Amino acid sequence: MIDFLLGFPHALLATLDDVLPIAAIIFGFQFLIIRKPIPNFRRVLVGFVYVVLGLTLFLEGLEQALFPIGELMAAQFTDPEFLFGAGAMQRLEVHWADYGWVYAFAFAIGFSTTVAEPSLLAVAIKAEEISAGAISVWGLRIAVALGVAIGIALGTFRIVTGLPLHWFIITGYVVVVIQTLFAPRMIVPLAYDSGGVTTSTVTVPLVAALGLGLAQTVPGRNPMIDGFGLIAFASLFPMMTVMAYAQLATLRARLSRKSR
Repeated sequence: MIDFLLGFPHALLATLDDVLPIAAIIFGFQFLIIRKPIPNFRRVLVGFVYVVLGLTLFLEGLEQALFPIGELMAAQFTDPEFLFGAGAMQRLEVHWADYGWVYAFAFAIGFSTTVAEPSLLAVAIKAEEISAGAISVWGLRIAVALGVAIGIALGTFRIVTGLPLHWFIITGYVVVVIQTLFAPRMIVPLAYDSGGVTTSTVTVPLVAALGLGLAQTVPGRNPMIDGFGLIAFASLFPMMTVMAYAQLATLRARLSRKSR
């Protein structure tokens, strides 16, 4: 509690430092370019205060609780003694199957952090409103979370095996281009945006910590070369799963119409 009280003013100032430039641009264009007053100006200011306090408390909660637990679990799961037992220090050869729990943890942490991502929730709510319910909030969130989970699990597999990152990224984008040709046109822009909203406050620090921790403990891996790149997987695979979600929904609707 004392650490929280001491760190809260610094976190509040850091949040203000991040939010004030955005507010300055918005208000500046409103008053200097558009030259019209903001409707419900007092309500907007109260909302701005809520945003700053909410972001500060959210980031402090992550720093105090979620990040340390995530880093600790990543370090424990990638500890050679946990994976190989007492003879870990003498074992130089690594087989990808030895890291099964790492892949499972990567999948679970990718799914859970994405479902809790505030930016994804905001996009999902707006998508449901604009599509008149055709795209459900939970449907989109689960589709994106599955994409991130699969991507992070595959990314940890790449770190363990030492395969080149560009092989996976090029192959993934080829699949995305092919899916784009066949997916419903309405879902394509949303699918592309879904890859970006995953790289936000909750997902990135935990995923980066997992990649660096894994690269530091796998024999023969360089954290600078092999530890990064997981975020690319987290951005790529949600595009595939969201378009696949739309394609399956379209196919299901066609089969339903034929059966009538």
